Amino acid sequence: MENIYLIIVIILFALAISDLIVGVSNDAVNFLNSSLGSKAAPRFIIMIIASAGIVVGTTFSSGMMEVARKGIFHPDLFYFSEIMMIFLAVMLTDILLLDLYNTFALPTSTTVSIVFELLGASVAVSLIKLGSDAETAGTLGEYINSTKALAIISGILLSVIIAFIIGAIVQYFVRLIFSFQYKKYLRYFGAVWGGLAITAITYFIVIKGAKGSSLITDNGLEWIRQNTMAILLFSFLGWSLILQIFYWFSKINVFRGIVLVGTFALAMAFAGNDLVNFIGVPVAGLKAFQDFSAAGGGVSPDSLLMDGLTGSVKTNTFLLLSAGIIMVITLYFSKKARSVTQTEINLSRQSEGYERFGSSAFSRLIVRKVIEFNHSVRSVMPRSWQRQINRRFELNGAAEPKKDTKEDKAYFDLVRASVNLTVASIIISFATSLKLPLSTTYVTFMVAMGTSLADRAWGRESAVYRITGVITVIGGWFFTALIAFTVAFIVANIITHGGIIAIVGMLLVALFFLIRTHAIHKKRSEREKELEELSEEEIEEGNVVEKCTREINHMLNTVINTFNETITSVSKEDRKNLKEINKKVERLNDEAKSIKNNVHYTLSKLQEDDIETGHFYVQVTDYLREMAHSLTFIAGPSYDHIANQHKSLNKEQISELKELNKQITLLFTNTMHIIENNAFDEMNDTVVNKQQETLRFIDQYRKSQIKRIKKKKTSTKNSILYLQLLNEMKNFTLHTVNLLKSQRDFIINQEKVDQNV
Repeated sequence: MENIYLIIVIILFALAISDLIVGVSNDAVNFLNSSLGSKAAPRFIIMIIASAGIVVGTTFSSGMMEVARKGIFHPDLFYFSEIMMIFLAVMLTDILLLDLYNTFALPTSTTVSIVFELLGASVAVSLIKLGSDAETAGTLGEYINSTKALAIISGILLSVIIAFIIGAIVQYFVRLIFSFQYKKYLRYFGAVWGGLAITAITYFIVIKGAKGSSLITDNGLEWIRQNTMAILLFSFLGWSLILQIFYWFSKINVFRGIVLVGTFALAMAFAGNDLVNFIGVPVAGLKAFQDFSAAGGGVSPDSLLMDGLTGSVKTNTFLLLSAGIIMVITLYFSKKARSVTQTEINLSRQSEGYERFGSSAFSRLIVRKVIEFNHSVRSVMPRSWQRQINRRFELNGAAEPKKDTKEDKAYFDLVRASVNLTVASIIISFATSLKLPLSTTYVTFMVAMGTSLADRAWGRESAVYRITGVITVIGGWFFTALIAFTVAFIVANIITHGGIIAIVGMLLVALFFLIRTHAIHKKRSEREKELEELSEEEIEEGNVVEKCTREINHMLNTVINTFNETITSVSKEDRKNLKEINKKVERLNDEAKSIKNNVHYTLSKLQEDDIETGHFYVQVTDYLREMAHSLTFIAGPSYDHIANQHKSLNKEQISELKELNKQITLLFTNTMHIIENNAFDEMNDTVVNKQQETLRFIDQYRKSQIKRIKKKKTSTKNSILYLQLLNEMKNFTLHTVNLLKSQRDFIINQEKVDQNV
C-alpha cells in the first residue's frame, strides 16, 4: 500500500515540473512586460536579470508553502488517503487550466487557480466523507478553512482595485514631474526618484520578504526589524547619491537602471509569492507521505489524520532552488511565455496600431461616459491649468525614438516602465510579507493598465479596443475561479471513486490535452506572425513600394489559389474541404483588414508633400479588401449550399465555372507578373483584354442560366448560388484591373518623387 502512495508522490512532483513550465509561461508577463515593452536593455540582458531574480526569490518562498497545506482546508480532519487525492486532483487541474490560457495567450492568475482548485477538491472529498462516514459526519464548514479562504479571495479581488488606482495615481504625478521629455529633468529629479524607487523595493523585498526566507536566521530577522528605519534612510541617501554621481560622470539614464533593478525585484517577488502555486501542493504531499511512513506499517492510510500538516515547517532550500532553475529554463525557451507577454504589452502600448481585441457595447459605454465626465471637469478647471497639464503629457515625438537607439520601437517609455515595476513589486512584496498569496498577474496587469490610462495611452482611437481587452482578461480571471473549482471538484470525485485506474486515465487525458493545445498554439503563433509581418514594424524597416508590391502579390496569390480550391470543391461537393476553405478566407480577410488598418503608418513614411502617391496606395488597399470580401461571398454560400444538401450544380454549370476559373486564373497570373516586374506597358495587351474577354464569358453564362431557369432545368437554390458566383467573379475581374491601375499610378508617382528628391 505504501508503494502506491510513493508512486503518487512521484507523480505529484512530475506534475509539479510540468506545472512550473506552464505556470512560468503564463506568469512571465508579470515581470517582463515593463522591461521588454520599454526596450530598457537587449532581451538577453533582461532575461539574465529576471533569471537571477527568480533564483533568489525562490529562497524567500518557504513561508508561503503553508498556504497549500492549511490555507484552504483543515488537514487534521482528513485522512492521509484523502489528502493525497485532494493534492493529485489539484495538480492535474492546474496543468490543464494554465496550459489552456497559455495556448490562447491570455494572462491568468496562477494564485486564483491554485486557491480555487484546493477549494474545489477539498469540498469534493469533504462531501464524500460526510456521505460515507456516519461516525465523523459533521458539516462542510468544519473541514474547510473558510475564514482563511475568504481572506485570500478578498485580498486577491481587492488587490485588483488597489493596483489599478495606485498605478494610475503614481504614474500621473510622476509624468507631471518628468513629462514625456523626461531626459531634460533627469539632472534635477532623476537621482531622487531612483533612490526612492529602489529604497521602496529594498524595503518590501529585503526587509518584509525576509520573513519567508529559508536562508536568513531568526537573529538576522531580529536585527533587520530593529534597524529598519536606519536601513531605509541609508538606502535612500546612498542610492540617490550613487545615481547622481553616475549621472554627473556618465550621463546614465536613471530610469533604465530603475527598470532593470525593478525587473530583478519583481521577478524575485514573483518567485517568492507564486512558487507555492507550482510546488506547494507536491511539497505538502511529500510531507504527508513522510508522516505516513513515520507512523509505521501498521497504520492504515484511511485512519491516519494529517495533524503534521498544521505546523510551520520550512521548505528545503535545495528543493526551492531546483524549482527556480526549472523556471529559468522555461523562461528562456517557452514560446507561450512570449505570446502571453505580448498580449499585455499591446494593451498598454503608447502608440496606436493593430488592435487584437474588438470593441463592445460595454467598452463603448465606458468611453462615452468618461468623455462626458472629462468635459465636465474641463468646464470648471481654469484654462491655464489645463494648458500646463496638457503640456506635460504632450508626446512631441518622445514616444517614437529615433532608429538605432536602445529605445527604438518601444511600446512605452522608461518612465512608465519604472512606475510599473516599482508599484507592482511593492504591492506584491507587502502581501508576501503578510503571507497573503495575492495574484502577481492581477497586480502587474492592473498596475500596467492604470499607468497606461494615466499616461493617456488609451486615446479615442484605441480606448474601446483596449477596454475590451482588459474586460476580456478580467473576465477570464473570474472564469479561472469557476472552472478551477468545478474541474478540481469533478477530478477529485473521479479519482477518489475510481482509484488507480481513474488516476492513470486522468494522466493520459492530461497528456493528450497538453499535446493538443501545443498544436493549437503553434497554429495561432504562425497566424499571428503572418499578421505581424504586415504591421507597423515592417513598414519602418522596409521600402514602402517594395512593401506594397509584396502585399499585393501575396494577397493575389492567396486569393486565386483559394478561389481555385473553392470552384473545385463545389464541383465535387466536397463539404469538408469547403469548410477548411472558409477558414482560409477568414484569415485572408484578417490580412486584408490588417493592411487597411495600417495604411496610416504606410502613408506616414511617404514624403510630406507626396499626396498623389498616398492617394493611389489607399485605392490599392481598398481593392484588396473588396477582393477578399468577394471571396467570402463565394466560399461561404458554396459551403452552405453543400452542407444543406441542396441540389448539386449540373454538368453545364460545372463546365462553365471551370472555364471561368481558367480565365480568371490567367488574369491573375498576368496581373502578378506585371506588378512584380513593373511591366505596366503590357497591361493593355494582357490584363485589360483578358478582363473584357472574361466579362463576355460571364455575361454569356448568365444568359445561359436564365434560359435554364425558364426551362425549369435548375432548382431555386441552385440558381441563387450559381448567379451569386457569377456576380462575385465579375467583381473579381473588375477589382483586379482597377487594383493594377492604382498600383501603376502609385509606382509612377513614387518614382517621380524619388527623382525630385
